[in-house]
Parts: sequence; structure tokens; C-alpha cells
Amino acid sequence: MIYQGVLKKMMTENAAEILYYLDMNTDFINMNQLINKEITINFVTYECLNCHLEMKIYRQGFCKSCFFEIPSAADWIMKPELSKAHLGIEDRDLAYEQAVQLKPHIVYLANSSNVKVGVTRKQQVPTRWIDQGAHEAIEILEAPNRYLAGITEVALKDYVADKTNWRKMLKNDIEDVDLVAWRDKLKAFIPEEAKEYFIDDNVETHINFPVVKYPVKPKSLNLIKTPKYTGKLVGIKGQYLIFEDETVFNVRSNEGLVVSIEV
Repeated sequence: MIYQGVLKKMMTENAAEILYYLDMNTDFINMNQLINKEITINFVTYECLNCHLEMKIYRQGFCKSCFFEIPSAADWIMKPELSKAHLGIEDRDLAYEQAVQLKPHIVYLANSSNVKVGVTRKQQVPTRWIDQGAHEAIEILEAPNRYLAGITEVALKDYVADKTNWRKMLKNDIEDVDLVAWRDKLKAFIPEEAKEYFIDDNVETHINFPVVKYPVKPKSLNLIKTPKYTGKLVGIKGQYLIFEDETVFNVRSNEGLVVSIEV
């Protein structure tokens, strides 16, 4: 069976073990069913996720022109503290920015390789945690807009990490920590204007990933340099496919690449 389509991040379903689905334009692949099977991934071409032209991907699945023009790739996406829709100030498209920024946002702690702080829209919980490969997470604040969540994240970065060590996460070189204790410890450092949104009565969420074998020394597959790869899939964690030979493939960081997948 051969599937072909443009890569977009895998869709997930929160279950006893996370379920993964890959949208290949005309087909959905249940990726969990491919675990312990040999698959071949071929790079075909590029397709910008916005304009859909055959243009080299610059960042986030977009060609260079779209990346610097469309509202969904603006700086406030990666840096929520730059949000200005609550002030009625436009960055690239005020209507879009209001629709996204003026919704409830969660500041959370997630443990994937270490405890880190992050921000996501409320509707993206627990999807965001799953995509990061977190085995445990907890909400610490629910803000009414992206800006307040963003300045809270910035304030807490002085006391906790904001990045995931992807190698450590994939090796499953992790430890369980008391996220409730972390939440309570960080409360004192939340900015004054966001303190009222602190959450103090919740518990950790635990996440299990479908992995048969974790890599000891994960090596990342670059489809541009290696346009054809064949391997036995032995697990999925975060947005990574894990293969028996310790090759790992980050689906999300390859968005916009058109590939064929042979099972």
C-alpha cells in the first residue's frame, strides 16, 4: 500500500495509549497500526501549507513569502507576550488576531525531558502536551487572553525551563516529579495582573505513548539529505516516529514536505 500527501502534524486522540493519525490528503493512516511494521518514506517535493504552491519550505510548513505575510506565522505565535489584540492593535490581521488571542489560554507545566513552562490555547489541552512528548503535565493558570498567559510564561522562565531536550525525551530518560509542588512553588512569581487566574485545585494529567522500544542514541532523519528511508517503526512519541535502528523522524518539523509512505 502506498500513500502520498503533504506532511502536517499528526492528529492525536487521548486514550489509555495515545492514538496517532496522519492525514495524507485522500487517506488517513492509523499510525499505531504500523508499529512493528516496516515502512518506506520517500521525499517527493514541497507544498506550502498556506498557498499550496510547490515552493521550498522556509519555516513552520510555509514558504518564505507566506511565512512573513500570513497572520498565523507572526511573531506572537512563538512569543505570546507580543500579543496586542487585547489593545485593539493589529500586527498582520486584527480580526484573525482577535479570534485567536482573545480566547482563554493556559499556562502549564509539562514534563517531557525536564519540567518546562508553556502556553497554549485552552482548546489545545491536552493536545499540546501530547505533541511535546510530555508524560505528565498540569495547568497552573487560565488567562482570558494570550498576552496575560505570555507575560506569565516569560516571568516563570527565570525559575523553570521553557525548552524540551528532544533526545532525552525520545530516550525516555525521564523522572516523575511532583508538578503540584512545582505549581505551588511558582505561584509567587506570577505577574500581579495575572495572579487572579491561578489554578490551585487540579491534579496532574498522565500520558502514555505507544512505544515498543526507545532509542539509546536517537539520530534524526533529514529527508532532504536522505530522500528515501526504510525502517521498522517501533514507537511514536510527541510528533516523532521512532524506528528500530534508532532513527527518529519529526513529522511536525517536516510539515510542507510532500512524501509517499509505503507500507
